[in-house]
Amino acid sequence: MPETRQFVIPPEAAGDRLDLFLVRQMPDWSRSQIARLIRDGLVMVGSTPAKKPGDVLETAAVISIRAEHAELHATAEDLPLDIVYEDADILVVNKAAGMVVHVGAGVTSGTLVNALLSHIEALSSEGGDERPGIVHRLDKMTSGLVIVAKNDAAHRRLSDMFKSRDVHKTYLALVHGRVSMNSGEIDKPVGRDPRRRTRMKIGGIAAREAFTKYRVVRRIGNFTLVEAMPETGRTHQIRVHLASLGHPVVGDGTYGAPAKLRFGKLEELTLPRTFLHAARLEFDHPITGAPMKFDAPLPAELVAFLSHLESSKV
Repeated sequence: MPETRQFVIPPEAAGDRLDLFLVRQMPDWSRSQIARLIRDGLVMVGSTPAKKPGDVLETAAVISIRAEHAELHATAEDLPLDIVYEDADILVVNKAAGMVVHVGAGVTSGTLVNALLSHIEALSSEGGDERPGIVHRLDKMTSGLVIVAKNDAAHRRLSDMFKSRDVHKTYLALVHGRVSMNSGEIDKPVGRDPRRRTRMKIGGIAAREAFTKYRVVRRIGNFTLVEAMPETGRTHQIRVHLASLGHPVVGDGTYGAPAKLRFGKLEELTLPRTFLHAARLEFDHPITGAPMKFDAPLPAELVAFLSHLESSKV
Protein backbone atom coordinates (compact mmCIF):
# COMPACT_ATOMS: atom_id res chain seq x y z
CA MET A 1 0.00 0.00 0.00
CA PRO A 2 1.19 3.55 -0.63
CA GLU A 3 2.59 5.33 2.41
CA THR A 4 2.68 9.00 3.29
CA ARG A 5 5.84 10.58 4.67
CA GLN A 6 6.12 14.10 5.97
CA PHE A 7 9.18 16.28 6.61
CA VAL A 8 9.44 19.77 8.08
CA ILE A 9 12.11 21.85 6.32
CA PRO A 10 14.63 23.02 8.96
CA PRO A 11 16.29 26.46 8.78
CA GLU A 12 19.60 25.00 7.59
CA ALA A 13 17.90 23.47 4.53
CA ALA A 14 16.38 26.74 3.30
CA GLY A 15 17.57 27.38 -0.24
CA ASP A 16 18.34 23.70 -0.96
CA ARG A 17 16.92 21.86 -3.96
CA LEU A 18 13.83 19.80 -3.20
CA ASP A 19 15.18 16.56 -4.70
CA LEU A 20 18.49 16.77 -2.85
CA PHE A 21 16.73 17.43 0.46
CA LEU A 22 14.48 14.40 -0.04
CA VAL A 23 17.41 12.15 -0.99
CA ARG A 24 18.98 12.96 2.37
CA GLN A 25 15.75 12.20 4.21
CA MET A 26 14.96 9.02 2.24
CA PRO A 27 18.22 7.12 1.63
CA ASP A 28 16.25 4.04 0.52
CA TRP A 29 15.14 6.00 -2.57
CA SER A 30 17.41 7.06 -5.43
CA ARG A 31 17.48 10.62 -6.74
CA SER A 32 15.88 9.52 -10.03
CA GLN A 33 13.05 7.77 -8.16
CA ILE A 34 12.37 10.89 -6.11
CA ALA A 35 12.43 13.06 -9.25
CA ARG A 36 9.81 10.79 -10.78
CA LEU A 37 7.58 11.18 -7.70
CA ILE A 38 7.85 14.95 -7.98
CA ARG A 39 7.00 14.94 -11.69
CA ASP A 40 4.05 12.61 -11.04
CA GLY A 41 2.57 15.14 -8.61
CA LEU A 42 3.04 12.92 -5.54
CA VAL A 43 5.12 15.46 -3.58
CA MET A 44 3.35 18.35 -1.85
CA VAL A 45 5.08 21.40 -0.38
CA GLY A 46 2.51 22.77 2.03
CA SER A 47 -0.81 22.46 0.16
CA THR A 48 0.72 22.86 -3.32
CA PRO A 49 2.15 20.10 -5.54
CA ALA A 50 5.87 20.52 -6.17
CA LYS A 51 6.59 21.67 -9.73
CA LYS A 52 10.04 20.25 -10.40
CA PRO A 53 12.98 18.49 -8.66
CA GLY A 54 14.96 21.74 -8.58
CA ASP A 55 12.37 23.70 -6.60
CA VAL A 56 14.06 25.82 -3.91
CA LEU A 57 12.98 25.11 -0.34
CA GLU A 58 11.75 27.63 2.20
CA THR A 59 12.14 26.99 5.91
CA ALA A 60 9.27 25.65 8.05
CA ALA A 61 7.27 24.34 5.08
CA VAL A 62 5.94 20.78 5.37
CA ILE A 63 6.70 18.31 2.58
CA SER A 64 4.28 15.40 2.14
CA ILE A 65 5.02 12.42 -0.10
CA ARG A 66 2.58 9.67 -1.01
CA ALA A 67 4.26 6.76 -2.73
CA GLU A 68 4.65 3.03 -2.83
CA HIS A 69 8.15 1.59 -2.68
CA ALA A 70 8.32 -1.71 -4.55
CA GLU A 71 9.48 -4.57 -2.34
CA LEU A 72 12.52 -6.51 -3.50
CA HIS A 73 12.87 -10.27 -3.31
CA ALA A 74 16.13 -12.10 -4.01
CA THR A 75 15.89 -15.24 -6.15
CA ALA A 76 18.33 -18.09 -6.68
CA GLU A 77 20.90 -17.79 -9.49
CA ASP A 78 23.61 -20.25 -10.44
CA LEU A 79 26.64 -17.98 -9.97
CA PRO A 80 30.26 -18.73 -8.99
CA LEU A 81 30.67 -18.88 -5.21
CA ASP A 82 33.96 -19.28 -3.33
CA ILE A 83 33.02 -20.90 0.00
CA VAL A 84 35.86 -20.85 2.52
CA TYR A 85 33.94 -22.54 5.35
CA GLU A 86 30.46 -23.97 5.93
CA ASP A 87 28.61 -25.73 8.75
CA ALA A 88 25.00 -26.00 9.90
CA ASP A 89 24.88 -22.39 11.13
CA ILE A 90 27.20 -20.19 9.07
CA LEU A 91 29.17 -19.83 5.87
CA VAL A 92 32.29 -17.78 5.23
CA VAL A 93 32.53 -16.69 1.60
CA ASN A 94 35.35 -15.06 -0.33
CA LYS A 95 33.48 -12.44 -2.40
CA ALA A 96 34.90 -11.31 -5.72
CA ALA A 97 35.26 -7.63 -6.58
CA GLY A 98 32.42 -6.47 -8.79
CA MET A 99 29.74 -8.49 -6.98
CA VAL A 100 27.14 -6.62 -4.94
CA VAL A 101 26.29 -8.32 -1.64
CA HIS A 102 22.48 -8.13 -1.86
CA VAL A 103 19.70 -6.83 -4.08
CA GLY A 104 18.62 -3.23 -3.67
CA ALA A 105 17.68 -0.13 -5.65
CA GLY A 106 18.72 -0.76 -9.25
CA VAL A 107 20.25 -4.18 -8.48
CA THR A 108 17.98 -7.21 -8.77
CA SER A 109 20.35 -9.98 -9.85
CA GLY A 110 23.97 -11.11 -9.87
CA THR A 111 24.46 -10.55 -6.15
CA LEU A 112 26.06 -12.68 -3.48
CA VAL A 113 22.60 -13.39 -2.05
CA ASN A 114 21.39 -14.66 -5.44
CA ALA A 115 24.36 -17.04 -5.53
CA LEU A 116 23.83 -18.19 -1.93
CA LEU A 117 20.17 -19.00 -2.52
CA SER A 118 21.23 -21.31 -5.33
CA HIS A 119 23.74 -23.08 -3.11
CA ILE A 120 21.75 -23.72 0.08
CA GLU A 121 18.14 -24.34 0.95
CA ALA A 122 17.72 -21.75 3.71
CA LEU A 123 19.30 -18.55 5.00
CA SER A 124 18.37 -16.54 8.07
CA SER A 125 15.27 -14.39 7.69
CA GLU A 126 16.47 -11.56 9.94
CA GLY A 127 17.65 -9.51 6.97
CA GLY A 128 14.31 -9.68 5.13
CA ASP A 129 13.54 -10.89 1.62
CA GLU A 130 16.19 -8.81 -0.11
CA ARG A 131 19.16 -9.66 2.15
CA PRO A 132 18.61 -13.12 3.72
CA GLY A 133 21.61 -14.32 5.70
CA ILE A 134 23.53 -11.06 5.37
CA VAL A 135 24.97 -9.84 8.66
CA HIS A 136 27.56 -7.42 7.24
CA ARG A 137 28.59 -6.19 3.82
CA LEU A 138 31.54 -5.36 1.60
CA ASP A 139 31.47 -2.64 -1.03
CA LYS A 140 30.90 -3.82 -4.60
CA MET A 141 34.51 -3.30 -5.68
CA THR A 142 36.00 -4.68 -2.45
CA SER A 143 36.89 -8.37 -2.41
CA GLY A 144 37.28 -10.74 0.51
CA LEU A 145 35.65 -12.50 3.42
CA VAL A 146 31.98 -12.23 4.35
CA ILE A 147 30.18 -14.15 7.13
CA VAL A 148 26.70 -15.44 6.23
CA ALA A 149 24.10 -16.72 8.73
CA LYS A 150 22.06 -19.82 7.86
CA ASN A 151 19.53 -19.43 10.67
CA ASP A 152 18.06 -16.65 12.80
CA ALA A 153 19.81 -17.69 16.01
CA ALA A 154 23.22 -17.43 14.37
CA HIS A 155 22.22 -14.16 12.68
CA ARG A 156 21.15 -12.50 15.94
CA ARG A 157 24.27 -13.61 17.77
CA LEU A 158 26.56 -12.44 14.95
CA SER A 159 24.79 -9.08 14.85
CA ASP A 160 25.40 -8.67 18.57
CA MET A 161 29.06 -9.63 18.09
CA PHE A 162 29.54 -7.00 15.38
CA LYS A 163 27.91 -4.37 17.60
CA SER A 164 30.13 -5.28 20.55
CA ARG A 165 33.21 -5.33 18.28
CA ASP A 166 33.91 -9.00 18.90
CA VAL A 167 34.43 -9.72 15.20
CA HIS A 168 37.95 -8.70 14.18
CA LYS A 169 38.51 -7.74 10.54
CA THR A 170 41.77 -7.08 8.73
CA TYR A 171 41.88 -5.53 5.27
CA LEU A 172 44.77 -5.04 2.87
CA ALA A 173 44.79 -1.70 1.07
CA LEU A 174 47.25 -0.14 -1.35
CA VAL A 175 47.18 3.64 -1.02
CA HIS A 176 48.69 6.54 -2.89
CA GLY A 177 51.69 8.19 -1.29
CA ARG A 178 54.20 7.06 1.32
CA VAL A 179 52.45 6.77 4.68
CA SER A 180 54.91 8.34 7.12
CA MET A 181 54.02 6.50 10.32
CA ASN A 182 54.48 2.73 10.58
CA SER A 183 51.18 2.43 12.44
CA GLY A 184 48.42 4.66 13.65
CA GLU A 185 44.78 5.16 14.58
CA ILE A 186 42.08 7.16 12.82
CA ASP A 187 39.25 8.31 15.07
CA LYS A 188 36.95 10.45 12.91
CA PRO A 189 33.13 10.25 12.66
CA VAL A 190 31.71 9.31 9.27
CA GLY A 191 28.36 10.44 7.82
CA ARG A 192 26.69 10.81 4.45
CA ASP A 193 27.95 13.53 2.10
CA PRO A 194 25.14 16.13 1.85
CA ARG A 195 26.03 16.93 -1.77
CA ARG A 196 26.55 13.40 -3.15
CA ARG A 197 24.38 10.73 -1.52
CA THR A 198 26.54 7.86 -2.80
CA ARG A 199 29.54 9.22 -0.88
CA MET A 200 30.40 9.38 2.78
CA LYS A 201 32.61 11.98 4.45
CA ILE A 202 34.24 12.91 7.71
CA GLY A 203 31.40 14.54 9.60
CA GLY A 204 28.53 14.65 7.16
CA ILE A 205 24.86 13.92 7.76
CA ALA A 206 24.09 11.83 10.85
CA ALA A 207 27.81 11.21 11.41
CA ARG A 208 28.60 8.28 13.68
CA GLU A 209 31.70 7.23 15.57
CA ALA A 210 34.26 5.52 13.33
CA PHE A 211 37.60 4.08 14.44
CA THR A 212 40.28 2.39 12.30
CA LYS A 213 43.74 1.13 13.18
CA TYR A 214 46.35 0.71 10.46
CA ARG A 215 49.83 -0.73 10.03
CA VAL A 216 52.26 -0.30 7.15
CA VAL A 217 53.15 -3.60 5.48
CA ARG A 218 55.61 -2.14 2.99
CA ARG A 219 56.28 0.96 0.92
CA ILE A 220 56.60 0.61 -2.84
CA GLY A 221 57.86 3.78 -4.49
CA ASN A 222 55.14 6.38 -4.02
CA PHE A 223 52.62 3.82 -2.76
CA THR A 224 52.08 2.09 0.58
CA LEU A 225 50.55 -1.30 1.30
CA VAL A 226 48.76 -1.16 4.65
CA GLU A 227 46.72 -3.41 6.89
CA ALA A 228 43.55 -1.65 8.08
CA MET A 229 41.65 -2.92 11.13
CA PRO A 230 38.25 -1.19 11.48
CA GLU A 231 36.71 -1.44 14.92
CA THR A 232 33.43 0.07 13.73
CA GLY A 233 31.55 -0.75 10.55
CA ARG A 234 30.50 2.49 8.89
CA THR A 235 29.79 2.62 5.17
CA HIS A 236 33.04 3.21 3.21
CA GLN A 237 34.85 3.66 6.53
CA ILE A 238 38.33 2.49 5.52
CA ARG A 239 38.18 4.31 2.20
CA VAL A 240 37.07 7.58 3.82
CA HIS A 241 39.53 7.31 6.71
CA LEU A 242 42.58 6.62 4.53
CA ALA A 243 41.59 9.38 2.10
CA SER A 244 41.28 11.78 5.05
CA LEU A 245 45.00 11.23 5.69
CA GLY A 246 45.78 12.22 2.10
CA HIS A 247 46.24 8.59 1.05
CA PRO A 248 43.25 7.43 -1.05
CA VAL A 249 42.99 3.75 -1.90
CA VAL A 250 44.32 2.94 -5.38
CA GLY A 251 41.43 2.65 -7.84
CA ASP A 252 39.01 4.57 -5.60
CA GLY A 253 38.07 7.55 -7.75
CA THR A 254 35.14 8.29 -5.45
CA TYR A 255 37.56 9.45 -2.77
CA GLY A 256 40.28 11.08 -4.82
CA ALA A 257 42.41 8.38 -6.45
CA PRO A 258 43.41 9.11 -10.08
CA ALA A 259 41.90 6.91 -12.77
CA LYS A 260 45.25 6.11 -14.40
CA LEU A 261 48.82 5.80 -13.15
CA ARG A 262 51.64 6.77 -15.49
CA PHE A 263 54.91 4.82 -15.62
CA GLY A 264 57.72 6.53 -17.47
CA LYS A 265 56.83 8.45 -20.63
CA LEU A 266 54.53 5.99 -22.36
CA GLU A 267 52.98 3.39 -20.14
CA GLU A 268 49.80 3.87 -18.15
CA LEU A 269 48.35 1.37 -15.70
CA THR A 270 44.73 1.22 -14.56
CA LEU A 271 43.00 -0.85 -11.91
CA PRO A 272 39.27 -1.38 -12.61
CA ARG A 273 38.47 -1.90 -8.93
CA THR A 274 39.60 -0.60 -5.56
CA PHE A 275 42.75 -2.12 -4.09
CA LEU A 276 40.92 -3.10 -0.92
CA HIS A 277 40.60 -6.71 0.21
CA ALA A 278 39.02 -8.19 3.35
CA ALA A 279 41.90 -10.56 4.08
CA ARG A 280 41.18 -11.92 7.55
CA LEU A 281 38.26 -12.59 9.92
CA GLU A 282 38.57 -13.67 13.55
CA PHE A 283 35.56 -14.41 15.76
CA ASP A 284 33.99 -16.99 18.03
CA HIS A 285 31.42 -19.27 16.43
CA PRO A 286 27.98 -17.76 17.16
CA ILE A 287 26.51 -21.08 18.32
CA THR A 288 29.37 -23.27 19.59
CA GLY A 289 31.68 -20.50 20.83
CA ALA A 290 34.70 -22.12 19.16
CA PRO A 291 37.40 -19.63 18.08
CA MET A 292 37.55 -19.23 14.31
CA LYS A 293 40.07 -17.57 12.01
CA PHE A 294 39.93 -17.32 8.23
CA ASP A 295 42.32 -15.84 5.67
CA ALA A 296 41.77 -15.03 2.02
CA PRO A 297 44.83 -14.38 -0.19
CA LEU A 298 44.98 -11.35 -2.42
CA PRO A 299 43.14 -11.93 -5.71
CA ALA A 300 45.28 -12.54 -8.77
CA GLU A 301 44.59 -9.10 -10.28
CA LEU A 302 45.88 -7.37 -7.14
CA VAL A 303 48.96 -9.59 -6.95
CA ALA A 304 49.71 -8.75 -10.59
CA PHE A 305 49.24 -5.03 -9.93
CA LEU A 306 51.65 -5.13 -7.00
CA SER A 307 54.21 -7.07 -9.05
CA HIS A 308 53.99 -4.44 -11.79
CA LEU A 309 54.56 -1.64 -9.29
CA GLU A 310 57.53 -3.40 -7.74
CA SER A 311 59.17 -4.20 -11.06
CA SER A 312 58.60 -0.65 -12.31
CA LYS A 313 60.13 0.86 -9.15
CA VAL A 314 57.68 3.74 -9.29
